[in-house]
Amino acid sequence: MNAVQEKNPLKRVNAEVDSRWTGLVERLHVDRSARRMLLLVVVAFAIFAALKPSVFLSGINLQNIAISSPEIGVIAIAMMLAMLTGGIDLSLVSIANLSAITMSTMFTAIAVNNPDQAEQLFPLIVLVGLVVGLLGGAVNGLLVSRLGITPILATLGTMQIYNGIAVAWTGGKTLYGSPAALTSIGQSTVGGVPTLFVLFVIVAVLVGIVVKRTPLGLKVTLQGANPTAARYSGINSRAVLMSTYLLTGTLGGIAGVLFLARNPTASADYGASYVLLVIVIAVLGGTNPNGGFATVFGVVLATLTLQIVSSGFTALRLSAFQYSIAQGVILIAVMVIDQVQWRWRPRARRAAAVSS
Repeated sequence: MNAVQEKNPLKRVNAEVDSRWTGLVERLHVDRSARRMLLLVVVAFAIFAALKPSVFLSGINLQNIAISSPEIGVIAIAMMLAMLTGGIDLSLVSIANLSAITMSTMFTAIAVNNPDQAEQLFPLIVLVGLVVGLLGGAVNGLLVSRLGITPILATLGTMQIYNGIAVAWTGGKTLYGSPAALTSIGQSTVGGVPTLFVLFVIVAVLVGIVVKRTPLGLKVTLQGANPTAARYSGINSRAVLMSTYLLTGTLGGIAGVLFLARNPTASADYGASYVLLVIVIAVLGGTNPNGGFATVFGVVLATLTLQIVSSGFTALRLSAFQYSIAQGVILIAVMVIDQVQWRWRPRARRAAAVSS
């Protein structure tokens, strides 16, 4: 009996050390990903600045990078949150388009009879767009958390549904119409920095606080790291998943607002290439595709990196197909590097145990 009692404290200590070591390794991985992305941003910028300085370093080009990054970056952050739980959300772009179409339709319908009233109702129109995103996320959350459908299949289905609704709604045509206040936001700057980019930074900071500083963020991380352990530790997995997809849907609605602010048009096929692009950005930014850890800062840097590469390819007059190849090469390279690092992890733990 005494022998058993003596073993229990030892097991407790070993478990605590193992937990701390695991947490340390994961934090180092996240920090390493952020440093890697910061280096890639600098290197990519330097390469294209050296190859085509007259075009790449022009004020217009730099403004375009800052203006085009927010809508992609917000969706990438939403994708990061879904992947943090060990899932994925393929419907984000469709949610954003449906949100933009709703706002454009609502504004146009009101402006036909009373243009001034339509402008005054600008906050309400934006709120409706965000609610559309929230509802889209709620459907995803119900399918994943309540019915237990695999996230990739659930969101693939809702992506088709939302896109189908958008096509039927618009007749496959592009809608024109947006509140002047929203358009002016898309064209304005704050201290020389596009307002859209400032809004992107604000969204990133808020999501970062949620992930790192709130109970929900901790639960989401634990859910992705080990769903079984999370369940036995008293975490309500259904509530966590539902909250996560509500948040990703809302971010999709915000992206729809940014779509309309950047360009006062809305269509069902806008940003069709974004679905794969944001997955690349999320993984490139240090998000574990299997869930458990991610960094918002890394995703922001990854967004800037790929936008710089895209702008650089345009400056060099390379095709969109070549840019797609570059995306795939970058993604595969990062995943290979991560796999090599994770294979070294057990060895590092054993070495630490021996040294202690």
